[in-house]
Amino acid sequence: MSRINTNIASVVANSRLARTQSELDIRLERLSTGIRINRGKDDPAGLIIAERIRADIAGVNQGIRNAERATAVTATTEAALAEVNDLLNSVKALIVEAANSGANSAQERSANQLQIDSAIDSITRISNTSSFGGLKLLDGSRDYALSGVSGGAITEARVKGANFINSTQLDVEVDVLASAQTGSLYLNGNITPVAGAITSSLTLEIRGPRGVGVISIASGQTLDKVVEAVNTLTALTGVEASLINGDTTSGMTFSTTEYGTDSFVSVSRLDKPADPDDDNWQLYRFTEGTEVPDDDPFNWANTALVTAERDGGQDVTALVNGVLATGNGLGINVNSNTLSIELRLAEDFAIDPSLSSSSFTITGGGALFQLGQDVNANQQVSIGIQSVAASNLGGTFTGDAVEFLSSLKTGESNAIASSLRRNDFSASSDILDKAIDEITVLRGRLGAFERNVLQTNVRSLQASFENLSASQSMIRDADFAAETSALTRAQILASSGTTVLGIANQQSQQVLQLLG
Repeated sequence: MSRINTNIASVVANSRLARTQSELDIRLERLSTGIRINRGKDDPAGLIIAERIRADIAGVNQGIRNAERATAVTATTEAALAEVNDLLNSVKALIVEAANSGANSAQERSANQLQIDSAIDSITRISNTSSFGGLKLLDGSRDYALSGVSGGAITEARVKGANFINSTQLDVEVDVLASAQTGSLYLNGNITPVAGAITSSLTLEIRGPRGVGVISIASGQTLDKVVEAVNTLTALTGVEASLINGDTTSGMTFSTTEYGTDSFVSVSRLDKPADPDDDNWQLYRFTEGTEVPDDDPFNWANTALVTAERDGGQDVTALVNGVLATGNGLGINVNSNTLSIELRLAEDFAIDPSLSSSSFTITGGGALFQLGQDVNANQQVSIGIQSVAASNLGGTFTGDAVEFLSSLKTGESNAIASSLRRNDFSASSDILDKAIDEITVLRGRLGAFERNVLQTNVRSLQASFENLSASQSMIRDADFAAETSALTRAQILASSGTTVLGIANQQSQQVLQLLG
């Protein structure tokens, strides 16, 4: 059958040629761009996963840059703190030299004081001026802001890190479970033959966290005199004495000046009485794990009392937001995913678990670093950097007040200045040691953050970047070997299709032969 109105062969050849031409266009586009998925129709599912991976790669790449920037900030901060450390060490040397008053003149000590004043001013200047790209580093602007801290419960709070998850503030609740205790030994004063007095002469060796001292007590001395003798050595031993219930007949207590397991009291009698039956010297302590009662009057019938010559203190045990804190004397420390904080509890609060919990709020602050590809709490790290100004370093209780490094300067009117005028450098040395510890701990914390968080984060992100890039390449990039083969096939089909279409168009002309 021969028809000319519809050339079926031509229609079929043209359709096939169009498909071949479309295939040829695809191969040319992929080879010219190097990308297999140029538009959604190329591979809809592949496009979705490829774009997600591209977003991850962009986030990871920025996370690497963020971590490198954070490393630069941390290194700059640590370098400034190193200068503060050097200044504090120089002040330490000057204090030790000034304490050698027997070999240094007043003029030399005055010259040393001028150097101390200059060093303290320099520390404050470093605190105020250290910056990175316009960001102040050590002036306290990178520290956390606290609200509602009760001085009757918490005397010092240092927030090292806090994550504000879906909130602009973080509530902190502190609940004491077990009291902090000093090491304490008890002497019953109501023992015959003579109540409230020592019945035979004795020599005592008193050991404490600071050192050892020896006192001699004459026969017949009342316990209040023994208390005075013990307290004259408190600065050397770290052990103080007091009368039970304020009464010599109730007895006396030997106690450490500090709380915690690092403190201990040991009282040993170096001489033995000629007649033990005539001697009333016997010390007692409470058994381990026993809460020391606050009975008034003291109950000597308490079954928890046992004979002893040594007793150690006990660290406070407390919960912070339901997490068991690590105790150290009156101090507690918590390091969790949401909160890293150091607290020093007030004495009355730390020794009485029956008191209600104390709460305060972290209202903001801290230095927040975005270290991952997703903006969420799991990929963010917040760290607090407190002010290192002299007025904020070395806070130490001196009498009833807390004194700081700035109190060592000339012209200050406080207990430290008064003690320096008396050539008593112990209090200033304690403040300086505390300041040195604070700076070195802060440097160590920043160093640990840089080494264990930032550097490991960069290595982890770099590995993720490599693997994500490889995955993206497998899905999105064109395989040139396969595409070149497909292009050659499409070229051949296009050439043959064009030839076939020409032949199909010529077949209709054969009808003319039938017309003669």
